[in-house]
Formats: sequence, structure tokens, C-alpha cells
Amino acid sequence: MQRTLSIIKPDGVAKNVIGQIVSRFEADGLRIAAMRMMQLSEREAGAFYAVHKDRPFFKDLVSFMVSGPVVVMVLEGDDAILRNRNLMGATNPAEADAGTIRADFADSIDANTVHGSDAPETAAQEIRFFFGERELSA
Repeated sequence: MQRTLSIIKPDGVAKNVIGQIVSRFEADGLRIAAMRMMQLSEREAGAFYAVHKDRPFFKDLVSFMVSGPVVVMVLEGDDAILRNRNLMGATNPAEADAGTIRADFADSIDANTVHGSDAPETAAQEIRFFFGERELSA
């Protein structure tokens, strides 16, 4: 059993496709272990994406992530990280396979609807950023 973090970004929330996205995770056999809607502060968004702080897109990414509410969730299941990433599709929606979340809902490489952890270590760190152990269902 593996856990991963998934975020429905402000564009996905604004488009009112939260349920459609969550349904895709569940249909693929992933279980939601924790979930909440929240508004990130600039400090929180900057800390979460600190790995990108020296990249030219960092400031725009932080601005985008605080532009509206997000839905953060912990997904769990066998190979949850890979399965979530396959469901999301390529970062650039123009390159995402048909039927993936980004191909269906994202507008651009910047407003790409979802975030997902890329490795077990990253997933553990990202989950701890948003959730305490008490919040994760057994």
C-alpha cells in the first residue's frame, strides 16, 4: 500500500470539476485517505514549492497557487504514485494523452489543474506538509 499527495489546483476548483477528478481516482481503485479544501497563503505555497525557488517560473507558480482555493488529498493504493501520475497526464496538457485529467481539464502548462507527488520520498514529505497522522484514515 502506497500513499501519494494530490492537489486539485485553483483552475480545477474554479471549473467545478473536483468531483469528476476525484471520481477518476476512485474508479482507478485509489482510496482517499484524507482530503480538505483550503486557501494557501504565499508563505505556504512558497514553502511547498521551495524545490523550485531558483527556477524562473517559481514566482508565477506561487501566484497561481494562491489565486483561489485548492483541494489537497492523500490517495492510497498499490503503486499510488505511478497510478496518480498516469491519471494526471503530462505536465503540458498539449502533450497529455487523451482521457487524462490534464488533457481533459487543463488550459496550459501553468494552469494544469492537478499536482501529484513524483516519488515515495516526495510523497511522504508533501503529505506531512498538509496532514498530520491523526487526519489520515486507517
